[in-house]
Amino acid sequence: MISHYSFGSLVFKNKTFNKDLIIIKTSKDEKIVSNWWRKEGHYLQVEDLEDIWEVPVEFLIVGTGAYGVMKIDPSVEKKAKELNIKLEVYKTADAVKRFNDLYSQNKSIAGAFHLTC
Repeated sequence: MISHYSFGSLVFKNKTFNKDLIIIKTSKDEKIVSNWWRKEGHYLQVEDLEDIWEVPVEFLIVGTGAYGVMKIDPSVEKKAKELNIKLEVYKTADAVKRFNDLYSQNKSIAGAFHLTC
């Protein structure tokens, strides 16, 4: 679970991350993609989520930053729908809450978190 989020910092399983990251949790595995970069910094596109598309997750929770600055390309929603992944987009603080809720329910989830703006 994520125990803390504040602007530029997220703590997951007692490890602090200061760069954007992806967390993927399935019934078989857990993976962290630290220092996650996007093709265009504040614009999320399909190719930015290749690590997620390869894994059978039920939910994709996207944190768009403390102030919601990161925008989502419509193709991300289309790709998620094609793969039968429920896409939910929130400012990062709310994305963390939703991620933790699903994590505690033992769902197969991916969280893509922009930690700053």
